[in-house]
This record gives sequence, structure tokens and C-alpha cells, in this order.
Amino acid sequence: MTRVAAVDRAELTRLLRPWLGSDGADPGLPVPAMIDVDLGGQDDAAVASVARAVRGVAPTARVDRHETWMSPVSGVMRSLTLLALGIVLLMAGATAAVVVLAARAGLETHRATIEVMHMLGSTDLQVARLFQRRVAIDAAIGGVAGAGVAIAVILLIMTRLQGLGSELLDGGRLSSTDWATLGAMPIGFIVLAMVAARATIVRAMRTTL
Repeated sequence: MTRVAAVDRAELTRLLRPWLGSDGADPGLPVPAMIDVDLGGQDDAAVASVARAVRGVAPTARVDRHETWMSPVSGVMRSLTLLALGIVLLMAGATAAVVVLAARAGLETHRATIEVMHMLGSTDLQVARLFQRRVAIDAAIGGVAGAGVAIAVILLIMTRLQGLGSELLDGGRLSSTDWATLGAMPIGFIVLAMVAARATIVRAMRTTL
């Protein structure tokens, strides 16, 4: 056992505010005493031992594990994380597919120009870089716009969650690592688009031109 602390009346009033409003601060309102016990991540046997000790002193006392209340929230968070990962993978696949189609269409449109460039000594890689640059610019514009919308939506959701005043939702806040990952995603999609465009153009020109 690492910490045992009695929860004071002011903290209980704050916890009851979402349900009772200002009435929770009424001194005449009977509020059960609450003791916060931190076992430092010990096993179920330690929890059962504490529960027996508490009931030996106060048979009507109720022992609730924080984990019991957090498990559904943690499950929802994990599901949302997996859903977000699946969406990112779908977006990556869709981005690669769109870039491949756009590169092939551009190659077909400018076939005559590319043939002239080849006759003047341009290599396949030099031609591919031209498509690569154009795709990178388009991907950068789309990535910045998409990141801006995503950040706005995340900030809106976080504001809504904070408005609920629930301690159970504190784990839904993004850490600095999460924000860094979000900021790196547009760069990742730009690199993906450039690689897909380069590979598509080089392969197409080697087989058809």
C-alpha cells in the first residue's frame, strides 16, 4: 500500500457537482465519507485483503476499485485508437491508389512531350522527378488542409469532453507525443505520394516508352 488519504468535503462536493449542482455544497446534505487508497498496482489478493480489513471495521462500507470504472472507458479508448489506425491505413491506401492513377493519366497525356525529352537526352528518373514534384505539391496542400481540419475537430472534441467535468475522461487528452505524431502524418503522406508517383512513372516508362 503506497497511499491512503481521506477525501475532504470540498473534493466530494466537486465530484458531486455534475449530478447535484450547487446543492452538493449544502452542509446539511448527508454525504458518505470516502477514503482513497492507492495500492501501487498490486494484485487482486491485496485488494481483497484491504476490503476485508475495511469491512472488519465498518461492515456497511463499500469498496470500489477504480479499475472497475475505468475498464469500459479504457476499452472504448482502445477501440477508438484501433479505428483511427484503420482509418489512417485506409487513407494511405487510397492516397497511393489516387497517385498511381493520376501519374498514369499524366504520363499518357504527356507521352509525346516525354518522347521528345528522351530524344534530347532526359532519363526516366529525370522525367519521374517532374511528376514527383507536382505530386508532392498537391499532397502538401491536401495534407496541410487535412491536418488543419483534423486539429480543429480534435480541439472541439476535447473542449466538449472537458465541459463534462468527468475525471474518467482525463485519459482522452492528447499528449505531446500524440500531437507530434499528428503533425508528422502530413509529411508521411507526402513522402508516400512521392514514392508512389516515382515508382509508377519509372515502371511505366521502362515498359512502354
